[in-house]
Amino acid sequence: MFVELSNEYAWIIPLCPLAASCSTGSVSFFFPKATKGFRRLRAAFNILLLTISMFISFLLFWQQNFSHSIQQYLWVWIPTSHICLKMGFLVDPLTLVMSMLVTTVGILVMIYSDSYMCHDQGYVRFYAYLSLFAASMLGLVFSPNLIQIYVFRELVGMCSYLLIGFWFARSTAAIACQKAFVTNRIGDFGLLLGVLGIYWITGSFEICELCDRFAELNKNGVVNPVLANTIALLPFSGPVAKSAQFPLHVWLPDAMEGPTPISALIHAATMVAAGIFFILRIFNLIKILPLSMGVISWVGGATALLGATLALTQKDLKRGLAYSTMSQLGYMVLALGIGAYRSALFHLITHAYSKALSFLGSGSVIHSTEKVVGYSPTKSQNIFYMGGLRGCMPITGTTFLLGTLSLCGIPPLACFWSKDEITTQSWLCSSSPGWVASATAGFTAFYMFRIYLLTFEGSFRVNQINQICSNTVFLSDNGISLWGETQLESPIEQSSNNLVSIQNVEQSEIAKDFFISRLEQKSLHPEESDFFMALPLIAPTVPTILAGLVGVNPGQNETGFDSLSEWMIPLFDSYGFNRDHENLTKVLVNSTGSVIISLIGILISFSIYGQTKLFEKNNFQKLNLLNKSVLIKFAQFIRNWSLNRGYVDYYYDIYLVKTTVFMSKLVLFFDQWIIDGFINVTGALFIFGGESMRHGENGRISHYLFGLLTGIILLLALLIFVSSTN
Repeated sequence: MFVELSNEYAWIIPLCPLAASCSTGSVSFFFPKATKGFRRLRAAFNILLLTISMFISFLLFWQQNFSHSIQQYLWVWIPTSHICLKMGFLVDPLTLVMSMLVTTVGILVMIYSDSYMCHDQGYVRFYAYLSLFAASMLGLVFSPNLIQIYVFRELVGMCSYLLIGFWFARSTAAIACQKAFVTNRIGDFGLLLGVLGIYWITGSFEICELCDRFAELNKNGVVNPVLANTIALLPFSGPVAKSAQFPLHVWLPDAMEGPTPISALIHAATMVAAGIFFILRIFNLIKILPLSMGVISWVGGATALLGATLALTQKDLKRGLAYSTMSQLGYMVLALGIGAYRSALFHLITHAYSKALSFLGSGSVIHSTEKVVGYSPTKSQNIFYMGGLRGCMPITGTTFLLGTLSLCGIPPLACFWSKDEITTQSWLCSSSPGWVASATAGFTAFYMFRIYLLTFEGSFRVNQINQICSNTVFLSDNGISLWGETQLESPIEQSSNNLVSIQNVEQSEIAKDFFISRLEQKSLHPEESDFFMALPLIAPTVPTILAGLVGVNPGQNETGFDSLSEWMIPLFDSYGFNRDHENLTKVLVNSTGSVIISLIGILISFSIYGQTKLFEKNNFQKLNLLNKSVLIKFAQFIRNWSLNRGYVDYYYDIYLVKTTVFMSKLVLFFDQWIIDGFINVTGALFIFGGESMRHGENGRISHYLFGLLTGIILLLALLIFVSSTN
């Protein structure tokens, strides 16, 4: 039996993590020595307050199932004669769904971080940032107007900057957080222009009010169509940056420089979800403009396909998952562009738990692998240093597999239902988005299973290397390395001096120093993570399995705000679930095509990466045959395309970064040599003239008369000369 709670107490939800962050930060700042002794208590305090927020979110959502009410509570913030700006909070189904998502994922990340960050000196600071991040996202979710949304979006961006650059002593982390900050400022500048443009047309910042006014003005032809589409697309630039859509996606893979728990939070429930949430919130404004909807759908489709191709041959475990997030966000934006509001939100929820499962699993792998290969991101995050981890890390391996199968779109896991809805709606809209959605699904199945196979299946490659340390192995960038791996170029041969010969060390997946440092060591294996890291891995498996069944829409009909609160009724209403059993079966039959595409991607991945022992002698003949295949050039292109990030960063560096640097140097040259030069020359002339006059002023009248007479004579001579020439 649930306790009744009025919606007016929803302000407690963002206030709890905000209070936790402020108190934790203040105590650690003013009492640093005392904080070190009670830092686990501070972490427990942050988890407790966020748990309170989660409990209230679930309670209000449960009540929403019966009341179906939309309420907002406003207070006057800036009262003037021209504008009355209000602040407050909005409680509706979309708000409560997002609130549950943020709080549940946030709690899992906080519990997980206790073990992951326990040896870090910034342990308390990390929890203060985490709570502030959650509070900022919850404040964004409950915002009733565009000004409040913009303020909390900036707070979300600030927290992402702090957490991506948490290890600021590393140059790579410092550069990554700056890149994320600058890229998001570009998108937020466009968002600010759009917000001002919307206010200029509608005269309101309140979301519900401005959407109705904009629709009425557009229907009556008061607003110019070009202006209307411009005003609608300018706010979209904010989600393009926040949700890593092409062409402002370049910050997302570099954001992996932050601690893995924050990567899970960013990719599941906060930073990237903020952009999708904003589009959902102003969807009633955008959907009346076909041109804007078309642009949004093409941006989403291009992002989905680009992210999938960039993930194909990534070597870094977290970076591969980051490109996967980029691709899935493209799915959501594509769905919004074709009007599939419900499908986009459905996929946002199912993807959040599946991706949290994958990122937390990757953190468990990295944390354990570091104990074997040493602390180095180039080694501990490289999937070619791994392999066979499912045997020694069964919990991590099993949960990661569930997340992988869900993201691959395998029924009955969560992402299958949402991805199938988006694919179906795409084909119903047009063949172009349909082909993009289907192709992306196949690529997703390929690269996600590739990551799983190279990380968890086979045998631990460090031990394989130790076992063959008495042989001569030649490494090159050929053969199976077309997909990012290292191939043994020639059969293993006995060597009298027991050395390892390495060709092309810079491009080898396994560096020379790693070989040498491990030659004399015994077989080593990572170990399963402790309870406080394993528990957050097990908990998301429940929504990863059941969330799709709870939110599936058997009729494949798009619904709006009012029906969102009915998503979870089947979970508590067995009759309602049984009633739709036949429809669910029909959905499964109709989704056969998308499942076949996913299975083809998995089978191709397994045929390439399913070898349990990459170093066996009888595999070389197959690899040599692959070298002679006509597919080699295409495979090399795909590998280079993926490892070079689609060359987007390369062209940005040429046409934007270098151009900006060149223009800055021109401005510096002009400032130093033209402006400063003119001023310096003018000053020098005055100094020279003044010094000359100072030496002439000696106070003797005879000298002055001599100068006067000399001047008169020279003037007379000049006049005579001029008159004689005429």
